[in-house]
Amino acid sequence: MEIGKRIDLPDGPATRDAFGETLTELGRTNPNLVVVDGDVSNSTRTESFAQTFPQRFFNVGIAESNLVSVASGLAAAGKEVVAASFAVFLLCNAYDQIRMGVAFPRLNVKLVGSHSGISIGEDGPSQMAIEDLALATALPGFTVLVPADAPSTKAATRALFERQGPVYLRTGRPKTPLVYPTDLPFQIGRANQLRAGRNVTIIACGLMVAAALEAAHLLHLQGVDARVLDMHTIKPLDEVAIEWAARETGAIVTAEEHLLSGGLGAAVAQVVAERWPIPMQFVGIRDRYAESGDAQGLLEKYGLTATHIVHAALRAVAQKERPRK
Repeated sequence: MEIGKRIDLPDGPATRDAFGETLTELGRTNPNLVVVDGDVSNSTRTESFAQTFPQRFFNVGIAESNLVSVASGLAAAGKEVVAASFAVFLLCNAYDQIRMGVAFPRLNVKLVGSHSGISIGEDGPSQMAIEDLALATALPGFTVLVPADAPSTKAATRALFERQGPVYLRTGRPKTPLVYPTDLPFQIGRANQLRAGRNVTIIACGLMVAAALEAAHLLHLQGVDARVLDMHTIKPLDEVAIEWAARETGAIVTAEEHLLSGGLGAAVAQVVAERWPIPMQFVGIRDRYAESGDAQGLLEKYGLTATHIVHAALRAVAQKERPRK
């Protein structure tokens, strides 16, 4: 789905802000919606919902395993439940409860993890979720969403309540460039094509989508025509869009603010290997934890910028053009 070419992207709010605003809006029209938070509502942005609907908000304290158990109990009783905390606390601390209390019975619990990736900056590695997508996608029956900006987060938040069963929505702390207009097409499991291209495809999610668009512009200046796909749904993955990208451009680069193990790149590579093998390159965090620092400095140090995507794309194109022996 072609959205258009946008290079000069204006700054927008953080995706966590867009989630919190939309959650409160949905609470006004859905009296069955309840929220459970782990004493970080001012950070996850469920605070507005708590102030507007105090009888439908439950703060369980810094106890993520209990948080998920409470959420699963409410869902089993017929409530539509959002369970929110920092992504690293929610997925890592409460994984067994998510596995047995949410995924196994396929309950209608919507997990929302804020402060994802390394762009939280100075808070440091103990609070940086870089394994959460691997953990969430490994759970049978889970839907996993990673929106790129505020408008797509609003759309994703609405869409997750239209989907029966467990969903994980990943949001972030920093302000994010606006990739989309206010009204945008958003369908779970369908990638959005933001830019057409014939030489290489860049498949990105989250804040790396804006970086992918900037990289495509820089590649254009070097005579390389790059397609850009926003893979906002990591599971179920848009395998058709990936196969067509492989067939039509012959090279793929993935970009994500996550470990390369078990993330977007690994999922795309599996589809490419099965359907249409081509050269691939991967932009992501390479088997290490980050350190504390300012967000932009960390993205530079750990290879998550438009420039890093450009270098990866040039390598992929060169591999495509190299004759096989």
